[in-house]
Amino acid sequence: MKALLAWIVVAVAVLLAVSPSAADAPATGVLTVKITSLHSNSGQVGCMIYNSARGFPADSAAALQRLWCPIAKGASTCTFDPIPAGTYAVACFHDENKNGKCDTGLFGIPTEGTVVSNHAKGFMGPPSFEKAKFSFSGAASELQLRMAY
Repeated sequence: MKALLAWIVVAVAVLLAVSPSAADAPATGVLTVKITSLHSNSGQVGCMIYNSARGFPADSAAALQRLWCPIAKGASTCTFDPIPAGTYAVACFHDENKNGKCDTGLFGIPTEGTVVSNHAKGFMGPPSFEKAKFSFSGAASELQLRMAY
């Protein structure tokens, strides 16, 4: 009987050690991006969040999440659905004519306002994911960005 009881205690201890708990679940939280310095209230702001360099910042289909956000008083707020802790980069543009894309001119240079996380700048092209990336802890956070034209 003592041996059976010992085996039950061991089995319960093993089950408790390997079963997932709420403490083991990855932290997830809402990321809010506040964009200021929009030069008009026309149109909308497109916001994308990426979890890798693939497609950043121009390919919205490669983004983890995409949002269209209204503009009021020269500012816009985009709130992404909860995301797990990790490394991300955000890209936003002012879609002034509300055509659903970032318009470009000669040599692919944007003719509408753009901004990426860390206010990263590109050289002879768009900014890289490496320059724009940031660590997200999984706790609700806010990112402040200024639109550039």
